[in-house]
Amino acid sequence: MATIAFIGLGNMGGPMAENLLKAKHQVRVFDLMPELVNTLAKNGAIASKSAIEASKDCDVVISMLPAGKHVASLYLGKQGLLTQLTSSTLVIDCSTIDAETARSVHAACTEQNIDMIDAPVSGGVAAASAGSLTFMCGGHTRAFERAKPVLADMGVNIFLAGPDGAGQVAKMCNNMLLAIHMIGTSEALNLGTRNGLDASVLSEIMLASSGKNWSLERYNPYPNVMPTSPASNEYQPGFMVDLMAKDLGLAIDNASANNSATPLGKLALDMYLQKQQQGDGKRDFSSIIELLQ
Repeated sequence: MATIAFIGLGNMGGPMAENLLKAKHQVRVFDLMPELVNTLAKNGAIASKSAIEASKDCDVVISMLPAGKHVASLYLGKQGLLTQLTSSTLVIDCSTIDAETARSVHAACTEQNIDMIDAPVSGGVAAASAGSLTFMCGGHTRAFERAKPVLADMGVNIFLAGPDGAGQVAKMCNNMLLAIHMIGTSEALNLGTRNGLDASVLSEIMLASSGKNWSLERYNPYPNVMPTSPASNEYQPGFMVDLMAKDLGLAIDNASANNSATPLGKLALDMYLQKQQQGDGKRDFSSIIELLQ
């Protein structure tokens, strides 16, 4: 079993670290919120007072942070974590950030002969807790092969998308599509119910037809159609509107830089920004259906 430093214990990072503990790894944890560290320590993790303390002489460093600026601050610069790591350490950044920042951390790791992969995840809090995440990885094949046994203790689908930063590109493409088909599903259900159809019956019809998609099948946005979905639980996340807006922003910024047309992605971003402006940032992203009602 490996000695793993886990940095960032929020809604996703906490459950991921829990699964590493269940797999019998030695897990050292750090977060800026001491209560999150204490929760993991009660379950067998080693509480650390800093990221540097957590990472000393460890085999693997895993980070799960909110944005690119946080990842850059953690790893880069004279006070960055990379100055403290040895060439035997594997760095796995599971944050969802811009590809450019991911590539800059990769480059800094390469300069110090440290293996790294960017490995953003899909599946949300439920999959993080269940250990059934999907990992989309970018980096060298050698680093990916080193990372796979650790990632397998937190997820079930592990892909090497391509070279440095490719995991971030795959994640932004996936989440842009997710936003688009969630909005499309919401439009269809709203239209049907406005015409007197039962949302559950209409969902069954579309699931057996060409309109079938993940949002309809696994995360139905209409209340009381799927008992386990956020829609049937007052849109408790799940995956927050704030996070979807962030991910869509990354996709649209990248599309602009690469001259890639994303008209539906831009419309989706506009809708999620509107939800934020209404004070719904902490609600589940499937609550987008409320804009149509």
